[in-house]
Amino acid sequence: MGAELRPPETAGPRGGRTGRDGCAWYRTVMIGRLTGRVVAQESDGAVVLDVTGVGYELATPQGTLGRAPLDDSGRVTLWVHTHVREDALALYGFSDEHERAAFRALIGVSNVGPKIAVAVLGALPAAELARAVSRRDLAALTAVSGIGKKIAERLLLELRDKLPAAPNIASGAPAGPAPAPPRATAGGERLRTALTGMGFKPAEADRAIAALEGRAATAPLEEMLREALALLAK
Repeated sequence: MGAELRPPETAGPRGGRTGRDGCAWYRTVMIGRLTGRVVAQESDGAVVLDVTGVGYELATPQGTLGRAPLDDSGRVTLWVHTHVREDALALYGFSDEHERAAFRALIGVSNVGPKIAVAVLGALPAAELARAVSRRDLAALTAVSGIGKKIAERLLLELRDKLPAAPNIASGAPAGPAPAPPRATAGGERLRTALTGMGFKPAEADRAIAALEGRAATAPLEEMLREALALLAK
């Protein structure tokens, strides 16, 4: 699924004809934020967001919907980067301004395009990316699909001082060991599989399962999935 808005071939706002071979048309349709209901979602992170009856197709990093704020009526808010190409607008959605700022910093690195930037943020959300860059953690970046050693080294070099400071880096306090995930029931395992299949990290899925206090063992999967998504959106 592509996340594109293709321009119509119409007369430009100042009389000149614009369209697939022109750029003046996009100046009035730059999008910065959208709030609506998710009506379609692909495994690669592409989503369609219904905003008052208009469907906006966006590419998002894996796990974005789990981190994005959700209101009481089930509408999600995504911060949007409008990427202009010669013949289309591509929309990229993020859970908050920090994620969008990290995306913009990434595509500002030489030879790093939106596809690589989305892959990086799908594996390393903004705070984790900032920590990796601060610690010069080459292994964390090369673990991302499509990132080789040369690109990882370039990211470490060019992203220095360009990302929001990750919490607790400056304190120097060593991080404690991560708690072991709870032993999941069969229902919990099904919920965990559904959440990770939607792009959530295993630790995020385990957090939601633990918060549901064993109800995942007996309640219908669809009901538990809705509750888990609401918990992860907080």
